[in-house]
Amino acid sequence: MKEGTKRLQTERCSTEGNYRVLQWDSREDCEVRQILDRIADKWSLLVIALLEQRTYRFTELQRNIEGVSQRMLTTTLRQLERDGIVRRTVHPVVPPRVDYALTPLGSTLHQTVQALVAWTEENQRDIIEARAKYDASESETKTWG
Repeated sequence: MKEGTKRLQTERCSTEGNYRVLQWDSREDCEVRQILDRIADKWSLLVIALLEQRTYRFTELQRNIEGVSQRMLTTTLRQLERDGIVRRTVHPVVPPRVDYALTPLGSTLHQTVQALVAWTEENQRDIIEARAKYDASESETKTWG
């Protein structure tokens, strides 16, 4: 590499080849970690799920995502737009109208989100039982400890 040139992020952290599960978790400048942090957060997942259904305006998204603040929704949408997952369209009308939709890349991500939701639904009883057992054993430990 030429002196003074910057390596591409993908060169610093790749999951191809000799893959080790935590290789992307050990470096701050790893794009894989940064992208996973962004797309796996609560608000991003909800935005992606909603936008798969149709195009939404900002206020519609905010109304449909219980508990999200205006600032957090704005930040989430900007980050998803920057990553090419969401497309923001400004319509030249008065007052201005802004629509948000998934890009083709965002639609492929939604397929993965759907798989995660399906897994959660299929296994929720087992998870609830495991939580109850854990909580009971923790309660016993505190009583005796």
